[in-house]
Amino acid sequence: MNFSEQDLKQIDNKGLTLQKIDSQIEQFQNGIPFIDLESPAILNHGILKFDEVARKNYVDAYDGKRDNISVLKFVPASGAATRMFKNLFNFVANFNPESEESFSAYAEKNNDKNLISFFDGLEKLPFYDLVIEVILKSYPEYKSFNADKQKWIFVNVMLGEKYLDYGAFPKGLLPFHKYDDHISTAFEEHLFEAASYASTNNNAHLHFTISETHNDKFEAEFKKIKSRVEKATGLDYNISFSFQKQSTDTIALTPEKEPFREDDGSLLFRPSGHGALIENLNDLDADVIFIKNIDNVVVSKFKENIVEYKKVLAGVLLELQEQVFTYLQQLDNNVLNENELVEIAEFLRRKLNVDISIEFEKYALQYQVEYLKEKLNRPIRICGMVKNEGEPGGGPFWVEDHRGNLSLQIVESAQIDLNNSIQKDILNGATHFNPVDLVCGTKDYKGNTFNLLKFVDPKTGFITQKTKGGQDLLALELPGLWNGAMANWNTVFVEVPLETFNPVKTVADLLKPAHQM
Repeated sequence: MNFSEQDLKQIDNKGLTLQKIDSQIEQFQNGIPFIDLESPAILNHGILKFDEVARKNYVDAYDGKRDNISVLKFVPASGAATRMFKNLFNFVANFNPESEESFSAYAEKNNDKNLISFFDGLEKLPFYDLVIEVILKSYPEYKSFNADKQKWIFVNVMLGEKYLDYGAFPKGLLPFHKYDDHISTAFEEHLFEAASYASTNNNAHLHFTISETHNDKFEAEFKKIKSRVEKATGLDYNISFSFQKQSTDTIALTPEKEPFREDDGSLLFRPSGHGALIENLNDLDADVIFIKNIDNVVVSKFKENIVEYKKVLAGVLLELQEQVFTYLQQLDNNVLNENELVEIAEFLRRKLNVDISIEFEKYALQYQVEYLKEKLNRPIRICGMVKNEGEPGGGPFWVEDHRGNLSLQIVESAQIDLNNSIQKDILNGATHFNPVDLVCGTKDYKGNTFNLLKFVDPKTGFITQKTKGGQDLLALELPGLWNGAMANWNTVFVEVPLETFNPVKTVADLLKPAHQM
């Protein structure tokens, strides 16, 4: 594909290369192959479950070691709150309180149960009093209006640009929980939660990936709450922020697979999804990294269960990592015999779910050593998995690659060929889903940080259809952070309870028990 000098300059200014752009265009033209599912990961076949005694042992093991290691909590937090309020934006745009149509008729016509739940629980919302305060200043006669008009005004003030404009907030800074003495954001809840499991030696380190446009707001929020949070927890907080790198943007194409151009003739580039955050994760330095989405938090009284399982996952990581490091040092020192090499291969297969070649025992000794080193010396992720009870989200599967090797992967339904009845049956056989609850080891046995970009599967990703200025376009999303971006990590799945998964996808979710004191 030919690009002008101006195009090449634009590509270079974004930190991209022509080679990268050509590779992206090739993916558009050839399509991204579907994932080949071999079977669902289920209990005792890819997913571990621990009894109370085992959980306590892992918790104690982690607590006993955490002051001797560096720990970090990594929180993807760039999402705006807009999607949370989608049905309310529609309501304020399409419902006319002056017309004869009642609110009940509108909700029934649109089959919107969330809208009904929202208004039924209105006074329990953390920002109810804030909205009412603004309403009474702008609409002094509010209390004399009929109920349907009050509903419309409430939403208009909550979302309207000239009022509270909550839809434009980053999700992490929206009022989430109401306590007796203050209202907390999801950002604040992550700080308090980190105190229980992601702190060492009276310090807590957290890293948030945010939109650059929201940087000042996050900085201001931390400044506002810092002394209160530090006083309550007895910790010093070290907070850092990063933005999705422009060099991870992908070129947009027209439906005819030509470069999509802006009105001024420039190329259109788009953010490439959360998979781009592997670059941000790659820049961090810690022995143990917890990963959890910004909206998956609970009020303080429900934190105990969550903290226990976070420590369990970390304890599993440290136990496995210790054995991996021991084996790698022994392999370096060439002190192992044939039986000991087979023992390591069995450890990889049984404990790290690594598919070992059936030819392994026929390899020459030197090649066996190289083979085991390559399989062992990788980042490790321990992923919590929740029993599937109808919640959305990717799931855990055994996946077969083009060489016939099996591995544990987190797979989204968009990556699966749903027209293939065998693949669809495997998908429907899934018992668990991914709540984005990871604990990661990103250092090798010599203490060096892995280059995580080497462990990405570039052949995974998504091609989606979007619009810009009323024109259709094709967009490319990079392999998801916990999907293809971690495809070549050593992976262990552990069952965690549904109570540990409490995301806020719509505003009505804030009315669920986990978000109410």
